[in-house]
Amino acid sequence: MSDSLMSTKPSPYQVQPFSDRCRALWERGDHLLIGVSPGNSYFSARRIAELVGWGREFFDAVDVVYADLHVDAQFEALGYTPEHAGRRAAKEVKATARRIERGVEESGRSAVGVHALSDFRAEPAYRRLHAAAERALLEDPVFREAAEGMARGFLGARLPADTAAGAEQLAAGLRYICAELPFFLDTPALLGRPSSISCYHLELPLTPVLFGRDEGLRAVPAQGYAVVRPHPTGAGGEPPAEQSAERPAEQLAA
Repeated sequence: MSDSLMSTKPSPYQVQPFSDRCRALWERGDHLLIGVSPGNSYFSARRIAELVGWGREFFDAVDVVYADLHVDAQFEALGYTPEHAGRRAAKEVKATARRIERGVEESGRSAVGVHALSDFRAEPAYRRLHAAAERALLEDPVFREAAEGMARGFLGARLPADTAAGAEQLAAGLRYICAELPFFLDTPALLGRPSSISCYHLELPLTPVLFGRDEGLRAVPAQGYAVVRPHPTGAGGEPPAEQSAERPAEQLAA
């Protein structure tokens, strides 16, 4: 990752683009993608309002995409019955959508889109990128190792202590990750933007794989990634929006 931080004064956030190329895409300011996962309490309505408002200062457009695919499969992998998993997943996805809508409304900003992953499921670009991710799981050992590391990190936080994820649990986690990956690979193709930055408050295990190598599955040149973290004291010396415990392996946004 690029060592230097970018920030505005005063600003509630600091920015660390992954590479010089990602920094150049940030400075172009075409588009920012904020990915939100169900159940991730880091993304409160207040946090989303703050991120959207802040992002629109630097980017022509901002989109928020939330995951609603394979959420039930993850709950099943953790031991829920199919019926209970379906109810739990629907509840979390609905609550996430409400938080996002409230946050975007509170931001008062225009040129902000809100989308579910399932909105893109029939789109040719999404299908192509999703298929590439699934193929990479079979053909690209470096990619698979990083993807499995993300899945195990997520599952490990929810399984009993000293319990390793089983094959079915790992497969469910990988399906969830692959559903989100198109927005790390080529958001411009999915949303019709000249270039895009996907942001999150952590560097994920797949970040150096998708943005830091010259072979295998990787992001297109117009796709960048940046870690966007709250300043310790927030804008003007005020504490930033409260940060709750997050799920360690979750992204979009993406």
